[in-house]
Amino acid sequence: MKKYSGFTKSTQEHLLLNAGAYFKNYDVEKDTYDTAVAAGKLIGATRGGGQFDAVPTVRQIQVDGVSGRAKGLEQIDDWDVALQANVLEIKKETLQAALIASKVETATLSGYKKITAKQNIELTDYIDNITWIGTVSGSDEPVIIVVKNALNIGGLQLKTEDKNESVISMKFYGHYEQGELDEPPFEIYYPDIEANSVAQTTTSKS
Repeated sequence: MKKYSGFTKSTQEHLLLNAGAYFKNYDVEKDTYDTAVAAGKLIGATRGGGQFDAVPTVRQIQVDGVSGRAKGLEQIDDWDVALQANVLEIKKETLQAALIASKVETATLSGYKKITAKQNIELTDYIDNITWIGTVSGSDEPVIIVVKNALNIGGLQLKTEDKNESVISMKFYGHYEQGELDEPPFEIYYPDIEANSVAQTTTSKS
């Protein structure tokens, strides 16, 4: 009896591996993983990884006489875009990002910074982008997911307990920007694995 499966010779080249890393204000044109880490753009170590969502709201246009879904009559009304990170490494920048609208000041208490929340969200509270960088098995180049104009609207929940470490779960939502209303606020950069595979095969045969 013949067995059918989606498993092929190229399957091993298209696997997303491990939790990856999360960055703040990553520049895909200039940054690499190493330069972004050196520049302090890394959000920090995670536990439990995270999740990327890009979910459209699709509306079916109703027409008399059509009994079900009709090709060409579906409309995307909006996109709900978010990048979640479960952050283990808690820094003052992490707390500030989790608090949505906040500020960091030098405290009157010597040796401390004071983090306080604000009552209003300002344009400067939006992060230019939150970016995930992860490993795909068939390439030395990473997969890069960029969520633009990001804001963690869920606030801060900090749980502590014995024999465990605190993890802050943040879900950064992407936001449309004036002048770019026809561009959903995310980008995915996927390495050219097929070209790399061809080059490796050609080299090995020569």
